[in-house]
Amino acid sequence: MLVTAAAGATLANCGRVRSVPAAVRSNVSIVKAPAYTMDVYDKIWRIIVDHKLDVRGKRVVLKPNLVEFDANTAINTHPTVVHAAYEAFKKAGAAQVTIAEGPGHRRGTLDLADAAGYFQTVSKFEDNFTDLNLDAVAKRDIPSPFSKLKSLYLPHTVLDCDLLVSMPKLKMHHWVGATLSMKNLFGLVPGGVYGWPKNVLHWAGIPESIADLHQLFPKQFAIVDGIVGMEGNGPIQGTPKNAGVLVAGSDVVAVDATCCRIMGIEPAKINYLQLARGEQNLGAENFHQIGETIASVQTKFELIDLWKQILG
Repeated sequence: MLVTAAAGATLANCGRVRSVPAAVRSNVSIVKAPAYTMDVYDKIWRIIVDHKLDVRGKRVVLKPNLVEFDANTAINTHPTVVHAAYEAFKKAGAAQVTIAEGPGHRRGTLDLADAAGYFQTVSKFEDNFTDLNLDAVAKRDIPSPFSKLKSLYLPHTVLDCDLLVSMPKLKMHHWVGATLSMKNLFGLVPGGVYGWPKNVLHWAGIPESIADLHQLFPKQFAIVDGIVGMEGNGPIQGTPKNAGVLVAGSDVVAVDATCCRIMGIEPAKINYLQLARGEQNLGAENFHQIGETIASVQTKFELIDLWKQILG
């Protein structure tokens, strides 16, 4: 029922899509990464170099996807990918690199991070981590909201950084079809203000809230953990899917559209991508792939029946 309502609200807003000129071609890195090995560190460093990211003296926040933990599946952004990004941004000269997350399900964020292997993988993890559910906040008006929201209280850690790096897991989602870089921004909304599981975003319209959060954070970069993703009934109860890929770029809409194509999904059928960019600008010809082609890494994901209409 919630899916139907959200989809209906999105269709009503389709006349307000924001588009960019067709001449703009965003760079999107597609990198083969078959396993969580030490090679990941070099691959993420090469991504930062390829995109010419200048973070010298700047504050960088890495925002992984930490939701729940189940040793038998692959729900969260793998800690090796996050640590590789942490080391790469420090190497690139960032003055500060913080790992930050505000899970919508669990209140014990550090316990969740520990179970997911972050303490074991990231040296002095707790010293470099901020729980966004409990961070100090400031109110931000949404300039031209798609959702029913007019403003949001958001954590200072992400509002004050110079670059926000969204680091989601490549997953299907039972409410919005796919959860990628943009959907990952839900973890910025503090549970300490809005409660758990942050239903204010659901009531306001899930795709619309995703698009609103995206416009509030213009200084973004995305690194998607698609080494092992999740197909089926994601984002928690799905099945691990070996995709063997990292996808990255500064245009997170382009990154998410590329991820959709890798999973076998038509990006124009994902409502929040329509809202953020406009269907006419989601074509692969508008993106410049660095590294592998989409065809060379495409691994079609299984979808639940409700979302089979979004297959490409």
